[in-house]
Amino acid sequence: MKKTVIFVVGLLLCAAAVTVIGQRKMLSPKEERREIREKRRAERIANFEKTMDSIVLSRNFQFNPQTMQREPAGPLRQIMNPEFNVGIWDGTADICLPYIKGYVPPYYMTIINYTVNDLQGYLTEQTHEGWMVTFSTSLFSASTYTFTFEIFSRTGGATLTITNPWYNPVQYSGSISQLY
Repeated sequence: MKKTVIFVVGLLLCAAAVTVIGQRKMLSPKEERREIREKRRAERIANFEKTMDSIVLSRNFQFNPQTMQREPAGPLRQIMNPEFNVGIWDGTADICLPYIKGYVPPYYMTIINYTVNDLQGYLTEQTHEGWMVTFSTSLFSASTYTFTFEIFSRTGGATLTITNPWYNPVQYSGSISQLY
């Protein structure tokens, strides 16, 4: 009797498993198209994130600023000149950016326009949103400027903060692109 009960229970479990496996959700054509679009969109986003990650890890990218702001609460300024950027390649930084000098008013605008070979402490660190890239350089002056990029892999956006012991930090918002 026990063997019969065990056999019947086993048969019922097998039948239930076959029924569950055999069931396929019937989707309308509209729902199928929506699922296909969602899968394609997810693939495109994943491919973009992989591309951004490889650009950052190659140490061969360009930051294109769109806005700048003196920290902690300076006015937000648009950057319209396409020649302003920071290019990183082979341990070299080509920097051409507007910069706000001064610790107390009156602040004044200047241009940082240097090509620097001695990037000190170049560090690439992965975060949950993308990457943090940090390096320091003297820019041929007596003080050290620290450049901190916060790069967002999903959007391709980035913020650059330049700090100096003598001036308030300046923060730039923009995008990252591959440097050819």
